[in-house]
Amino acid sequence: MTDSPHRIVIGADHRGGASAERICEHLISAGHEASILLPCDGPCDYPDQAYVVGKAVGSGEAEFGILICGTAIGMSIAANKIDGVRAAVVHDELTAGLSRAHNNANILCLSGDLLGQHLMDRIVDVWLASPFEGGRHERRIKKIAAIERGEDPRNLA
Repeated sequence: MTDSPHRIVIGADHRGGASAERICEHLISAGHEASILLPCDGPCDYPDQAYVVGKAVGSGEAEFGILICGTAIGMSIAANKIDGVRAAVVHDELTAGLSRAHNNANILCLSGDLLGQHLMDRIVDVWLASPFEGGRHERRIKKIAAIERGEDPRNLA
C-alpha cells in the first residue's frame, strides 16, 4: 500500500454503505487511521455525506477522503463545492494514480454500483501510494484554487 499511515475519512450513501465498511476495514488493516464519519443506516442523501467528508478534508482534519455512491458522480459534484477539495471520480488503477499525480486529488469518489470490492481495494491502494508530481501540475492546482477564490485563473503566471 503506502509507507506512511494516513488519516482517511469515508462517507457513503445507501448504495455505497457496505463497500465503505469494507474499505474502512481494508485501510485499518493496512495501518491507516480510517473512519466512516456519518454512517448511513437507511436511505441517505449523498450531498450530506460529501459535505461532512469534504469539510474534514478541506479543513485539514483529515488528509484524504473516500466517498461512495451509486455512480460517484453526485459525490464528486457535491464535494468539489467545498474550498480545498479536489474530488475525483475514479474507475480504475490508471485514473487513480493520475488523479493523485496530476491533480493532487484529496478525495477519491467510487461507484458502489459499477465497481467490485476487489477492484475498489486496488484503486484505493494505488491512489494512496501515488504521490503528487508537482512541477507543471502545481501551476494548475494553483489555478483551481484561484477559481475557488472567484478569481480568473488566466491572471496567474
